[in-house]
Amino acid sequence: TAAPLAVKDKIIVGVAGGEHGIRGFLDAYDPQTGRRLWRFNTTPGPGEFGNDTWKDNTWKRGGSGTWLTGSYDPELDTLYWATGNPGPDMDAEVRKGDNLFSCSVIALNPDTGARKWHYQFTPNDSHDWDANQDLILINRGTQKLLVQTNRNGIFYVLDRTNGKLLLGKPYVSQTWNDGFHPDGRPIVRPGSDSTPEGRVVAPSLVGGTNWQSPSYDPKTGWMYVVYADAPQRYLREPSTYEPGKAFWGGRTLPTGDPVLTGIKAIDTVTGDVKWDYKLSRGSLAAGVLATSTGLLLAATSEGNLIALNSKTAQPLWTMQTGGPIASSPMSYAVDGKQLIAVSASGVLYSLALPD
Repeated sequence: TAAPLAVKDKIIVGVAGGEHGIRGFLDAYDPQTGRRLWRFNTTPGPGEFGNDTWKDNTWKRGGSGTWLTGSYDPELDTLYWATGNPGPDMDAEVRKGDNLFSCSVIALNPDTGARKWHYQFTPNDSHDWDANQDLILINRGTQKLLVQTNRNGIFYVLDRTNGKLLLGKPYVSQTWNDGFHPDGRPIVRPGSDSTPEGRVVAPSLVGGTNWQSPSYDPKTGWMYVVYADAPQRYLREPSTYEPGKAFWGGRTLPTGDPVLTGIKAIDTVTGDVKWDYKLSRGSLAAGVLATSTGLLLAATSEGNLIALNSKTAQPLWTMQTGGPIASSPMSYAVDGKQLIAVSASGVLYSLALPD
Protein backbone atom coordinates (compact mmCIF):
# COMPACT_ATOMS: atom_id res chain seq x y z
CA THR A 1 0.00 0.00 0.00
CA ALA A 2 3.02 2.35 0.16
CA ALA A 3 4.80 3.96 -2.75
CA PRO A 4 8.32 5.27 -2.07
CA LEU A 5 8.72 9.04 -1.76
CA ALA A 6 11.58 10.77 -3.57
CA VAL A 7 12.92 13.69 -1.49
CA LYS A 8 15.94 15.53 -2.93
CA ASP A 9 18.66 12.89 -3.32
CA LYS A 10 16.94 10.17 -1.27
CA ILE A 11 14.23 7.55 -1.65
CA ILE A 12 12.12 7.25 1.50
CA VAL A 13 10.17 4.05 2.09
CA GLY A 14 8.36 2.47 5.00
CA VAL A 15 7.48 -1.05 6.10
CA ALA A 16 4.28 -3.02 6.75
CA GLY A 17 3.61 -5.90 9.15
CA GLY A 18 2.10 -4.28 12.25
CA GLU A 19 -0.07 -7.37 12.81
CA HIS A 20 2.93 -9.70 12.67
CA GLY A 21 5.16 -8.50 15.49
CA ILE A 22 7.57 -6.38 13.47
CA ARG A 23 9.71 -3.58 14.80
CA GLY A 24 8.65 -0.59 12.70
CA PHE A 25 11.05 1.75 10.91
CA LEU A 26 11.37 4.30 8.12
CA ASP A 27 14.36 4.12 5.76
CA ALA A 28 16.14 6.44 3.33
CA TYR A 29 18.15 5.01 0.41
CA ASP A 30 20.58 6.28 -2.18
CA PRO A 31 18.70 6.03 -5.52
CA GLN A 32 21.89 5.25 -7.45
CA THR A 33 23.35 2.49 -5.31
CA GLY A 34 20.50 1.31 -3.04
CA ARG A 35 22.70 1.94 0.00
CA ARG A 36 20.72 2.72 3.14
CA LEU A 37 21.49 6.25 4.34
CA TRP A 38 19.47 6.40 7.55
CA ARG A 39 16.82 4.58 9.54
CA PHE A 40 14.31 5.98 12.00
CA ASN A 41 12.94 3.34 14.39
CA THR A 42 9.25 3.87 15.12
CA THR A 43 9.59 1.53 18.09
CA PRO A 44 12.65 3.03 19.80
CA GLY A 45 15.20 0.78 21.46
CA PRO A 46 17.32 1.40 24.57
CA GLY A 47 18.98 4.80 24.49
CA GLU A 48 16.51 6.15 21.91
CA PHE A 49 13.87 8.76 22.75
CA GLY A 50 10.58 7.05 23.63
CA ASN A 51 11.92 3.65 24.64
CA ASP A 52 10.64 4.21 28.19
CA THR A 53 7.08 4.25 26.85
CA TRP A 54 7.26 0.48 26.28
CA LYS A 55 6.99 -2.09 29.08
CA ASP A 56 10.06 -4.30 29.36
CA ASN A 57 11.17 -5.44 25.88
CA THR A 58 7.81 -5.16 24.14
CA TRP A 59 9.32 -2.57 21.78
CA LYS A 60 11.02 -5.43 19.94
CA ARG A 61 7.63 -6.60 18.59
CA GLY A 62 5.93 -3.23 18.84
CA GLY A 63 4.59 -2.87 15.30
CA SER A 64 4.17 0.83 14.36
CA GLY A 65 4.40 0.20 10.62
CA THR A 66 5.02 3.00 8.12
CA TRP A 67 3.17 1.60 5.14
CA LEU A 68 1.45 4.72 3.84
CA THR A 69 3.45 7.26 1.82
CA GLY A 70 4.25 10.42 3.76
CA SER A 71 4.32 14.10 2.80
CA TYR A 72 7.17 16.56 2.32
CA ASP A 73 7.32 20.35 2.79
CA PRO A 74 10.24 21.74 0.74
CA GLU A 75 9.97 25.19 2.33
CA LEU A 76 10.35 23.81 5.85
CA ASP A 77 12.52 20.94 4.57
CA THR A 78 10.51 18.58 6.73
CA LEU A 79 9.31 15.04 6.09
CA TYR A 80 6.01 14.00 7.67
CA TRP A 81 5.12 10.34 8.08
CA ALA A 82 2.22 8.55 9.78
CA THR A 83 2.74 5.40 11.81
CA GLY A 84 0.71 2.28 12.49
CA ASN A 85 -0.75 0.51 15.50
CA PRO A 86 1.32 -1.00 18.30
CA GLY A 87 1.56 -4.75 18.63
CA PRO A 88 0.00 -6.91 19.71
CA ASP A 89 -2.94 -4.92 18.39
CA MET A 90 -5.54 -5.40 21.12
CA ASP A 91 -3.50 -6.25 24.17
CA ALA A 92 -2.42 -2.91 25.60
CA GLU A 93 -1.78 -4.45 29.04
CA VAL A 94 1.35 -6.36 28.01
CA ARG A 95 2.90 -3.14 26.61
CA LYS A 96 1.64 -0.68 29.21
CA GLY A 97 2.71 2.88 28.33
CA ASP A 98 2.24 5.33 25.48
CA ASN A 99 4.06 3.06 23.00
CA LEU A 100 5.84 5.75 21.00
CA PHE A 101 5.85 6.25 18.08
CA SER A 102 2.80 4.14 17.30
CA CYS A 103 -0.40 5.82 16.06
CA SER A 104 1.52 9.05 15.51
CA VAL A 105 2.77 11.54 12.97
CA ILE A 106 6.52 12.10 13.03
CA ALA A 107 8.31 15.10 11.53
CA LEU A 108 11.85 14.30 10.40
CA ASN A 109 14.87 15.99 8.90
CA PRO A 110 15.01 14.27 5.47
CA ASP A 111 18.80 14.59 5.29
CA THR A 112 19.51 12.74 8.52
CA GLY A 113 16.28 11.09 9.69
CA ALA A 114 16.49 13.04 12.96
CA ARG A 115 13.18 13.68 14.71
CA LYS A 116 11.99 17.29 14.80
CA TRP A 117 8.72 16.63 16.61
CA HIS A 118 5.95 14.07 16.91
CA TYR A 119 2.30 14.00 17.84
CA GLN A 120 0.62 10.83 19.08
CA PHE A 121 -3.06 10.54 18.20
CA THR A 122 -3.90 7.40 20.24
CA PRO A 123 -1.52 6.45 23.09
CA ASN A 124 -1.43 2.76 24.16
CA ASP A 125 -4.02 1.87 21.52
CA SER A 126 -5.94 -1.41 21.83
CA HIS A 127 -8.27 -1.06 18.80
CA ASP A 128 -5.94 -1.29 15.76
CA TRP A 129 -6.49 2.43 15.10
CA ASP A 130 -3.30 2.98 13.16
CA ALA A 131 -2.63 6.54 11.98
CA ASN A 132 -1.79 5.48 8.41
CA GLN A 133 -4.15 7.99 6.82
CA ASP A 134 -3.05 10.69 4.40
CA LEU A 135 -1.34 13.75 5.87
CA ILE A 136 -2.50 16.83 3.97
CA LEU A 137 -0.33 19.95 4.15
CA ILE A 138 -2.29 23.19 3.79
CA ASN A 139 -1.54 26.89 4.29
CA ARG A 140 -4.01 29.33 5.84
CA GLY A 141 -2.60 32.83 5.68
CA THR A 142 0.73 32.61 7.46
CA GLN A 143 -0.23 29.34 9.17
CA LYS A 144 1.40 26.15 7.94
CA LEU A 145 -0.93 23.32 8.87
CA LEU A 146 -1.16 19.55 8.70
CA VAL A 147 -4.65 18.01 8.67
CA GLN A 148 -5.78 14.42 8.99
CA THR A 149 -9.01 12.49 9.44
CA ASN A 150 -7.73 9.76 11.74
CA ARG A 151 -8.91 6.19 11.97
CA ASN A 152 -9.78 6.85 15.64
CA GLY A 153 -12.71 9.05 14.57
CA ILE A 154 -11.12 12.47 15.23
CA PHE A 155 -10.31 15.19 12.70
CA TYR A 156 -7.00 16.87 13.55
CA VAL A 157 -5.37 20.17 12.66
CA LEU A 158 -1.70 20.54 13.69
CA ASP A 159 0.80 23.36 13.33
CA ARG A 160 3.28 21.55 11.11
CA THR A 161 6.18 23.74 12.22
CA ASN A 162 6.10 22.35 15.77
CA GLY A 163 3.41 19.64 16.07
CA LYS A 164 1.11 21.70 18.30
CA LEU A 165 -2.51 20.56 18.28
CA LEU A 166 -4.78 23.36 17.08
CA LEU A 167 -8.03 21.43 16.63
CA GLY A 168 -9.33 17.97 17.37
CA LYS A 169 -12.98 17.19 16.67
CA PRO A 170 -14.93 13.97 16.03
CA TYR A 171 -16.23 13.49 12.49
CA VAL A 172 -17.93 10.14 13.23
CA SER A 173 -19.30 8.54 16.40
CA GLN A 174 -16.58 7.89 18.97
CA THR A 175 -16.66 6.79 22.63
CA TRP A 176 -13.00 6.86 23.67
CA ASN A 177 -12.02 10.57 23.72
CA ASP A 178 -13.20 13.13 26.28
CA GLY A 179 -11.24 16.05 24.85
CA PHE A 180 -7.63 17.17 25.07
CA HIS A 181 -5.20 18.40 27.72
CA PRO A 182 -3.60 21.83 27.16
CA ASP A 183 -0.50 20.13 25.72
CA GLY A 184 -2.65 18.36 23.10
CA ARG A 185 -2.61 14.93 24.71
CA PRO A 186 -5.98 13.17 24.38
CA ILE A 187 -8.12 12.67 27.48
CA VAL A 188 -8.86 8.96 27.15
CA ARG A 189 -12.28 8.00 28.48
CA PRO A 190 -12.03 5.43 31.29
CA GLY A 191 -13.31 2.03 30.28
CA SER A 192 -12.68 2.39 26.55
CA ASP A 193 -9.88 -0.16 26.12
CA SER A 194 -10.31 -3.78 25.06
CA THR A 195 -11.09 -6.37 27.75
CA PRO A 196 -11.12 -10.19 28.03
CA GLU A 197 -14.92 -10.07 28.15
CA GLY A 198 -15.19 -7.72 25.20
CA ARG A 199 -16.05 -4.02 25.31
CA VAL A 200 -18.10 -2.04 22.81
CA VAL A 201 -16.24 1.04 21.62
CA ALA A 202 -16.65 3.38 18.66
CA PRO A 203 -15.35 3.65 16.03
CA SER A 204 -14.93 0.12 14.73
CA LEU A 205 -11.67 -1.59 13.84
CA VAL A 206 -12.14 -0.34 10.26
CA GLY A 207 -12.09 3.14 11.77
CA GLY A 208 -13.75 6.42 10.90
CA THR A 209 -11.74 6.22 7.69
CA ASN A 210 -8.80 4.17 6.50
CA TRP A 211 -6.30 4.44 3.64
CA GLN A 212 -8.74 5.57 0.93
CA SER A 213 -7.65 8.95 -0.43
CA PRO A 214 -9.25 12.12 0.94
CA SER A 215 -9.05 15.44 -0.90
CA TYR A 216 -8.80 19.14 -0.01
CA ASP A 217 -10.20 22.20 -1.78
CA PRO A 218 -8.24 25.38 -0.95
CA LYS A 219 -11.09 27.53 -2.31
CA THR A 220 -13.64 26.29 0.23
CA GLY A 221 -11.15 25.25 2.90
CA TRP A 222 -13.01 21.96 3.12
CA MET A 223 -11.64 18.43 3.30
CA TYR A 224 -13.56 15.56 1.72
CA VAL A 225 -13.32 12.07 3.15
CA VAL A 226 -14.95 8.66 2.78
CA TYR A 227 -16.07 7.51 6.24
CA ALA A 228 -17.55 4.57 8.14
CA ASP A 229 -19.56 5.03 11.34
CA ALA A 230 -20.12 2.05 13.65
CA PRO A 231 -19.04 0.59 17.00
CA GLN A 232 -17.38 -2.77 17.56
CA ARG A 233 -16.75 -5.17 20.43
CA TYR A 234 -13.03 -5.44 21.23
CA LEU A 235 -11.72 -8.53 23.04
CA ARG A 236 -8.26 -8.85 24.59
CA GLU A 237 -6.73 -12.34 24.51
CA PRO A 238 -3.31 -13.80 25.34
CA SER A 239 -1.06 -13.99 22.29
CA THR A 240 2.38 -15.55 21.87
CA TYR A 241 4.65 -14.22 19.16
CA GLU A 242 5.53 -16.74 16.44
CA PRO A 243 7.54 -15.60 13.39
CA GLY A 244 5.39 -15.32 10.30
CA LYS A 245 2.10 -15.56 12.15
CA ALA A 246 -0.42 -12.89 13.13
CA PHE A 247 0.17 -11.27 16.51
CA TRP A 248 -3.20 -9.71 17.28
CA GLY A 249 -3.56 -10.12 21.03
CA GLY A 250 -7.32 -10.32 20.64
CA ARG A 251 -10.17 -10.08 18.19
CA THR A 252 -13.33 -8.14 17.42
CA LEU A 253 -16.99 -9.07 17.24
CA PRO A 254 -19.88 -7.27 15.54
CA THR A 255 -22.41 -5.48 17.70
CA GLY A 256 -25.39 -5.75 15.37
CA ASP A 257 -25.44 -2.00 14.81
CA PRO A 258 -25.73 -0.80 11.21
CA VAL A 259 -22.55 0.46 9.57
CA LEU A 260 -23.19 3.91 8.12
CA THR A 261 -20.91 4.92 5.28
CA GLY A 262 -20.59 7.85 2.92
CA ILE A 263 -18.64 10.98 2.07
CA LYS A 264 -18.33 13.98 4.36
CA ALA A 265 -17.16 17.52 3.75
CA ILE A 266 -15.30 18.89 6.77
CA ASP A 267 -14.53 22.58 7.37
CA THR A 268 -10.83 22.59 8.26
CA VAL A 269 -11.25 25.83 10.25
CA THR A 270 -13.97 24.62 12.63
CA GLY A 271 -14.01 20.86 12.14
CA ASP A 272 -17.75 21.05 11.40
CA VAL A 273 -19.27 18.60 8.93
CA LYS A 274 -20.76 20.71 6.13
CA TRP A 275 -22.59 17.88 4.37
CA ASP A 276 -22.91 14.10 4.41
CA TYR A 277 -23.55 12.10 1.24
CA LYS A 278 -24.55 8.53 2.07
CA LEU A 279 -23.19 5.51 0.22
CA SER A 280 -24.73 2.04 0.19
CA ARG A 281 -21.45 0.17 0.64
CA GLY A 282 -18.15 1.05 2.27
CA SER A 283 -14.60 0.57 1.06
CA LEU A 284 -11.06 0.71 2.42
CA ALA A 285 -9.60 1.87 -0.88
CA ALA A 286 -12.07 3.87 -3.01
CA GLY A 287 -11.51 7.58 -2.36
CA VAL A 288 -12.34 11.05 -3.65
CA LEU A 289 -10.85 13.84 -5.79
CA ALA A 290 -11.74 17.54 -5.48
CA THR A 291 -11.25 19.86 -8.45
CA SER A 292 -10.83 23.64 -8.71
CA THR A 293 -14.15 23.94 -10.57
CA GLY A 294 -16.28 22.76 -7.65
CA LEU A 295 -16.54 19.14 -8.81
CA LEU A 296 -15.98 16.31 -6.37
CA LEU A 297 -15.35 12.91 -7.94
CA ALA A 298 -15.94 9.86 -5.80
CA ALA A 299 -15.30 6.20 -6.48
CA THR A 300 -17.40 3.53 -4.74
CA SER A 301 -16.77 -0.14 -4.11
CA GLU A 302 -19.87 -1.16 -6.07
CA GLY A 303 -18.32 0.35 -9.20
CA ASN A 304 -19.83 3.81 -9.42
CA LEU A 305 -17.91 6.93 -10.35
CA ILE A 306 -19.97 9.78 -8.91
CA ALA A 307 -19.65 13.51 -9.59
CA LEU A 308 -20.96 15.79 -6.82
CA ASN A 309 -21.20 19.53 -6.36
CA SER A 310 -18.45 20.02 -3.78
CA LYS A 311 -20.37 22.80 -1.98
CA THR A 312 -23.78 21.13 -1.76
CA ALA A 313 -23.21 17.39 -2.42
CA GLN A 314 -25.81 17.58 -5.21
CA PRO A 315 -25.27 14.61 -7.56
CA LEU A 316 -24.35 15.78 -11.07
CA TRP A 317 -23.76 12.51 -12.87
CA THR A 318 -22.89 8.85 -12.24
CA MET A 319 -21.07 6.26 -14.33
CA GLN A 320 -21.35 2.56 -13.53
CA THR A 321 -18.07 0.90 -14.52
CA GLY A 322 -19.33 -2.67 -14.36
CA GLY A 323 -16.83 -3.81 -11.75
CA PRO A 324 -15.71 -2.98 -8.20
CA ILE A 325 -13.46 0.05 -7.69
CA ALA A 326 -10.60 -0.22 -5.21
CA SER A 327 -8.83 3.03 -6.01
CA SER A 328 -9.36 6.78 -6.14
CA PRO A 329 -10.03 8.87 -9.24
CA MET A 330 -7.15 10.97 -10.56
CA SER A 331 -6.77 13.89 -12.94
CA TYR A 332 -4.11 14.56 -15.59
CA ALA A 333 -3.65 16.68 -18.69
CA VAL A 334 -2.38 16.00 -22.23
CA ASP A 335 -1.67 18.96 -24.53
CA GLY A 336 -3.72 21.20 -22.27
CA LYS A 337 -6.76 18.89 -22.21
CA GLN A 338 -7.80 17.69 -18.74
CA LEU A 339 -8.83 14.07 -18.25
CA ILE A 340 -10.18 12.04 -15.35
CA ALA A 341 -9.11 8.43 -14.85
CA VAL A 342 -10.25 5.61 -12.58
CA SER A 343 -9.55 1.88 -12.58
CA ALA A 344 -12.23 -0.73 -11.96
CA SER A 345 -11.83 -4.50 -11.95
CA GLY A 346 -8.74 -4.47 -14.15
CA VAL A 347 -10.05 -1.84 -16.58
CA LEU A 348 -8.74 1.72 -16.80
CA TYR A 349 -11.32 4.36 -17.73
CA SER A 350 -10.31 7.82 -18.94
CA LEU A 351 -12.91 10.57 -19.31
CA ALA A 352 -12.86 14.05 -20.82
CA LEU A 353 -15.25 16.73 -22.02
CA PRO A 354 -15.94 16.65 -25.76
CA ASP A 355 -13.80 18.87 -27.97
